[in-house]
Amino acid sequence: MHDIKTIRDNPEAFDQGLAKRGLPPQSARLLDLDERRRALVTSLQEMQQKRNDASKQIGIAKGKKDDALAQQLMDEVTALKGALQLAEDDERKISAELDTELAAIPNIPFEDTPVGKDENDNIERYRHGTPRALNFEAREHFDLGEALGQMDFETAAKLSGSRFVVLKKHLARLERAIANFMLDLHTGEFGYEEVSPPLLVKDHVMFGTAQLPKFADDQFAVYKGQSQEDQDRFWLIPTAEVSLTNLVRETIMSEEELPKRFTAYTPCFRAEAGSAGRDTRGLIRMHQFSKVELVSITTPETAIDEHERMLSCAEEVLKRLDLHYRVMTLCTGDMGFSARKTYDIEVWLPGQDAFREISSCSVCGDFQARRMQARYKPTGSKTTRFPHTLNGSALAVGRTMVAILETYQQADGSILIPEVLRPYMGGQEIIAHG
Repeated sequence: MHDIKTIRDNPEAFDQGLAKRGLPPQSARLLDLDERRRALVTSLQEMQQKRNDASKQIGIAKGKKDDALAQQLMDEVTALKGALQLAEDDERKISAELDTELAAIPNIPFEDTPVGKDENDNIERYRHGTPRALNFEAREHFDLGEALGQMDFETAAKLSGSRFVVLKKHLARLERAIANFMLDLHTGEFGYEEVSPPLLVKDHVMFGTAQLPKFADDQFAVYKGQSQEDQDRFWLIPTAEVSLTNLVRETIMSEEELPKRFTAYTPCFRAEAGSAGRDTRGLIRMHQFSKVELVSITTPETAIDEHERMLSCAEEVLKRLDLHYRVMTLCTGDMGFSARKTYDIEVWLPGQDAFREISSCSVCGDFQARRMQARYKPTGSKTTRFPHTLNGSALAVGRTMVAILETYQQADGSILIPEVLRPYMGGQEIIAHG
């Protein structure tokens, strides 16, 4: 959510920021609404003062038994009440219109965020490791999983339709092992607080992290019973970012409480699973998938360093799994709605002979905090400020499994289990058929 005062103070900078995202100037329309709203507020204050003054004069006139003046003043108060009601209605309408407009505008990129149209304009920062040598033709993960008899898309389609999967036996355990390894790493070594959050949330929570109102069609809505009423509506979370970030909504924290760092392992639900015709097979784009999420709440001064720290936490998962990856800085055209800057980690998939996204780490400034009305009080200050929020995948569990299956596949179709995961698999070293 944007601060209209900031736009008022520097409309050119606001429009320049939008231009980096390929959007037309919008400050003029917003400031027109703001000016009309402020004029109504001023008019309301003046009418309220006149009404109060007239009300006091009524008592004085009655005390002097000047009935004619008292009646004249009462008629004036009645007229002012009617005018006040109309002005209040107009002010509420324009304020709501301004808020709706502001809520639909994406965040302004940082100065060092690359300007571009799409993923082709993203910039590679660096790579880690090298692809694992295979002396045979690499197979894709879904071929491997189905051949093992432990990845079943056909049965999932009977239950739920396309873009769902049933994992069985060792692959089901591997999914749990991956998540437990990630949680132990983030809580034990990196100081994140583990949370088990709700998977169903209300409208205002989705608004807080900016999934609503703009991206409602990408979400799964759930209603109580057969109701279709808004008050009975929940949303299945598309990411634990939604629940975790909103843990601080409508609170005032002390600076000493920051940074707050949360992590959670949850199912995630996306109604829009990606581009039509792309990744129609396999675990890359699912309506339901699991993810370990990281969220940080920081002061503005520490947010940039926290972004780098979060990226390093996500990278460490891949390093310990000994997976080849690269880090990309997303351009403005490929960046999420709430982000000011985003790093993507792309893992190497031998079966696809390509890098694919496995983590996205974003710094959002005070954009989400304003929507959530989350504040903190700096040490020694009597006023409050908006904190900055960050979120990152560390990692997407299904895509991590994809990378493991394709990277650690053997010529006979079995899968070597990375050493770091073997304790979570009861010491098992390989996944084979049966």
